[in-house]
Formats: sequence, structure tokens, C-alpha cells
Amino acid sequence: MLPLQYSTHNYECGTDEAGRGCLAGPVTAAAVILPPHFKHAFLTDSKKLTPAQREKLCPIIKKEALAFAIVHVSEKEIDEINILQASLLAMRRAIEQLSIKPDFIAVDGNKFTPINGIPHQCIVKGDAKFLNIAAASILAKTARDQHMLQIHEQAPVYNWAKNKGYPTAEHRAAIRSHGASPHHRKSFRLLPEQYTLAL
Repeated sequence: MLPLQYSTHNYECGTDEAGRGCLAGPVTAAAVILPPHFKHAFLTDSKKLTPAQREKLCPIIKKEALAFAIVHVSEKEIDEINILQASLLAMRRAIEQLSIKPDFIAVDGNKFTPINGIPHQCIVKGDAKFLNIAAASILAKTARDQHMLQIHEQAPVYNWAKNKGYPTAEHRAAIRSHGASPHHRKSFRLLPEQYTLAL
């Protein structure tokens, strides 16, 4: 079983994002403060879990957490400030929305913008190392997947219900056939051949 958190602080929050590599939809971040004795047998990095396992864990995390928050940063904002800054912004907004102010922040990844002097630690693959980051990864992933199911209804030709906006061959074929939708990230290279055409 993974250790609960990185530090010995009372209110360490774990934070992570989902959807950074997608061609469409928002980037979504979550922040979670777990209680000191929280345990769960198969809580780990959301990418290692099945959708059914994530859906089962999500309400458990929300019920047991001392505090949690989930934030979407839209494709419009991604296009305006770039995906890295949008990912950092999503995590910042999620942390700022927590009902308990954290005294330490454990961040999945290698970049973070400090918040109000709260100490933090960036941890590469942190969602596979600490329960609080793993919990944040699951909340972010499930919330984003649900959002993609909703916008799938508006533009079913892209099959976001299945690919969730990631650059699958099917998704890119639909972009070739139908063009980009309002939910696509216009700052991204949506098709591999766009690079060649731009030369």
C-alpha cells in the first residue's frame, strides 16, 4: 500500500491534473486532503486503474477526504495561456478552493507555481507514490471523463465518449472529415500533417 503523503504536515494536500495531452476539452485538476489514517487496498495512479475501479473509488475519496476540490480549465483558456500554464492554473484553483487551507502541497510532476508561501514538493510520478496524489488523480480523471461524455452528446462524430479527447487515430480521422469543433484546442497541432503544411 502507498504511503499517505510526502510530508509530516497535518494538512498536506495532493494535487494532480488530467487531460494535458488531449486535443479537445479542458484540462482538469483536483486537490485532496486525506485524513491521517486513510487506507485503501487498490488506490493508486488513476492510469493504472480501470474506469470501473476509478468510479468505485471516487465517492469513497469524496466521502473520506477532509477536503477536496475539482477544477476545469477550458480549451479557450488553454489556447490563451498554453497547456503547461493551464495545468498549473487548474491545480492552483483547485487548491485555493479547498475548505481547509493546506500547510503543505504535494504536486504530481516537476513544475508548480508557489501559492501564498505554502511549502510544496514536486514529485515525478507522484500519483503512483502517495495516496493523496493518487486520490487527486482519480478525482481529476473521473471528473474530466464525465465532462467529455457530456460534450460528446454535442458532437458525437469525434467519439469523445470513447477517446476522451486524446489523439487516437479515430479522433484524428474525424477531425480530417469534419474539421475542428469549438471544443478542440486550436493552439494544438490537431493533425500530424499540419506541421508539414506549416513549413
